[in-house]
Amino acid sequence: MKNFKLNGVITYAPKSRDELIDYAVDSKSILVAVNAEKILHSTKQIRAIINRNLGYPDGIGAVWALKKKGFKNVVKIPGCELWLNIIERYYKSKTFYLIGGKQEIVEDTIFKLKEQFSEINICNFRNGYINTEAEEKALIQDIVKHKPDIIFVAMGSPKQELLMERIQQNHKAVYQGLGGSFDVYTGEVKRAPNWWVNNNLEWAYRLIKQPSRIIRQIHLLRFFVLLKLNKF
Repeated sequence: MKNFKLNGVITYAPKSRDELIDYAVDSKSILVAVNAEKILHSTKQIRAIINRNLGYPDGIGAVWALKKKGFKNVVKIPGCELWLNIIERYYKSKTFYLIGGKQEIVEDTIFKLKEQFSEINICNFRNGYINTEAEEKALIQDIVKHKPDIIFVAMGSPKQELLMERIQQNHKAVYQGLGGSFDVYTGEVKRAPNWWVNNNLEWAYRLIKQPSRIIRQIHLLRFFVLLKLNKF
C-alpha cells in the first residue's frame, strides 16, 4: 500500500477498507486517523506520531489531497466505522481489548458489541481515566496477561496514540485510536444522518448543530485553498 507525505504528514492511500485492514493486521500497526485539520495544523509531536505509525484518510480533505497527488482510487475510511469493520471481519477468530470513555459508556459499548456479535471474544476492558503511572502499569500488565490480537483506545488525540505506543512496546497487536467512537456507537453522541455522510458533508452537519465550530471550519477553507494551489 502506497503513501504520500502531505505537509509532512505521511498518509497511506488505501483503495479499499479491506486493503487497509489487511495491511494493519499483517504489520500489527497502530492505526491513526488523518484529516484536513491534522494535515494543516499538526504539531511536531502529532506529526511524528502519525509518521511512526499507519496514518489513513479518515476525512474527505485527506482523500482530496491524496487524489491531487495522483492516488485516484483512494477511499475515505471514517475511523468510527473502521473499528466495526475490523470487528465484523475478525470477531470469530481474534480477541479484543477495549479502553476508553466513561465507565458507563465502555460498559454499554461492550454490551452492545456482544449483542451485535454474539461470538466476540473481548478479553477485558476499562474506562479511559488513567490518572497515575500505577494505573497505566496495571493496564499494560493486564494486556500482556490476556494477549489480545486487537486493541481499541478511545481517549482523544494525541493521548490515545501515545498510550498505544507505550503498550505496544510490551505487547505487539493491532491498535486503533477511536476518539469519541464509543459515544457514537452507544448513541450518546449522534452522528450525521447517512445523506450527509454519503455526500461528504458531515462537517457541514456538525457546523449546523454546533455553530461554535465555525473557527475550525475557517481553517478548513484555508486547507482547500492551499490544496488548490498545490501547497501540500
